[in-house]
Amino acid sequence: MLIENKTFDELSIGQSAELKRLCTQDDLIVFANVSGNHNPMHLFDHDGDGDGQNEAVAPGLYLGSIISAVLGNILPGAGTLYLSQSLVFHDRAHAGEELVAKVTVTAKDPATRCVTLATELRRPGDDALILSGEARVEAPRVKIHRNAADVPGLILQRHRHFEKILELAAPLPALKTAVVCPEEPNSLGGALLARRHTLIEPILVGSAAKIAATAAELGESLDGIEVIDLPSHRDAAARSVALVNEGRAQALMKGHLHTDELLRPALDKATGLRAGRRFTHIFVMDVPGLAHPLLVTDAAINISPDLKTKVDIVQNGIDLALSLGIEVPKVGVLSAVETVNPDIPSSLDAALLSKMAERGQIRGGLVDGPLAMDNAVDLSAARTKGITSEVAGRAEVLVVPNLDAGNMLAKQLTYISHAEGAGLVLGARVPIILNSRADDDMARLASCAVAALHDVRIRGLRA
Repeated sequence: MLIENKTFDELSIGQSAELKRLCTQDDLIVFANVSGNHNPMHLFDHDGDGDGQNEAVAPGLYLGSIISAVLGNILPGAGTLYLSQSLVFHDRAHAGEELVAKVTVTAKDPATRCVTLATELRRPGDDALILSGEARVEAPRVKIHRNAADVPGLILQRHRHFEKILELAAPLPALKTAVVCPEEPNSLGGALLARRHTLIEPILVGSAAKIAATAAELGESLDGIEVIDLPSHRDAAARSVALVNEGRAQALMKGHLHTDELLRPALDKATGLRAGRRFTHIFVMDVPGLAHPLLVTDAAINISPDLKTKVDIVQNGIDLALSLGIEVPKVGVLSAVETVNPDIPSSLDAALLSKMAERGQIRGGLVDGPLAMDNAVDLSAARTKGITSEVAGRAEVLVVPNLDAGNMLAKQLTYISHAEGAGLVLGARVPIILNSRADDDMARLASCAVAALHDVRIRGLRA
């Protein structure tokens, strides 16, 4: 964008300029963090005055900053410095509304080279006057022609995709969930938090004494919650699987035990929960700045999957994406390169998986590979490489070559990109919620919500 200002000598009485701006929820969050003004009246998900309605009223000085943007960018433009600004508020503006700021030159003082401008902000939908005022500025003395400054962008650390998933799961009946060995604060606290949000109805299976001590440590009550006393982790996992087989539980949830201890009885050929596919793990990642949830698989169970296992990994990923409301999931099968190289086995597997999807051996989504990470998730990178595909640059499910790659990718997204990750195991007859001890409340809630959404869809297909 070319910046061209108006010097003092070029300004004339009556000259005006305007700027349109859509006030978004993200704008108000950024303003709250930059200004330090955390008044809940200005945040979209808060009832700031107790009237039962969420407000999202735009702060007064945020609105004033739109006036400032006209002065600094257009009229007079680059080189302008404020001397004073008066603001009179006539109405309120809210997130989601378009606003138009206008400035008009009303006076010039050759002695001081100061300019006075009438300022106003309107809502064009009903032409409501939001604010009026007067600005006095020091006008630019020299002409400036240059490209707009390359201002660093902002990415909000806001997990809107998990918020939407929680909204989708909120009306669903609580998922009867056997929570295996919730014997420390994170695992028990996560289960009780999900219960308060009516996402699950937990059955706590493990050492009753440890569970009770943990509840006391948290200051939580276990009234109304079934507790099955089995101090052995092996026995607790086996009993939890039996609860599913008896129809008393619709999901499993990992507590304070090793993943292999949880999965061993679920994989038992005679009494387990096998459903015809390999068990595979899927991270549902909410990455700030990304327009959709990102599913990463497999990052926790299958160490070096062969082609047959990868077929199940892809199909389970598609199935979970469908449960989250993604109509036609786009699956990028990752490798180090985007061309088939016989010396790179993952590129061969990716090409075969893509062809298998074309032939209907994998159903419900679009599969393409091999794709390198950049051209799987970034459209410009895909175009630079000359890749034309409905998946390239738009992948919603990423299938990694092996567990090492998947685990590293998920943790890079978490610790460098500030993503949240919900964890689920598919391939069993019921969802298995797999949380890490490092997960925070949002990740634990999202894992339960994802399990509930998947359970409802799968039960609907079986009905």
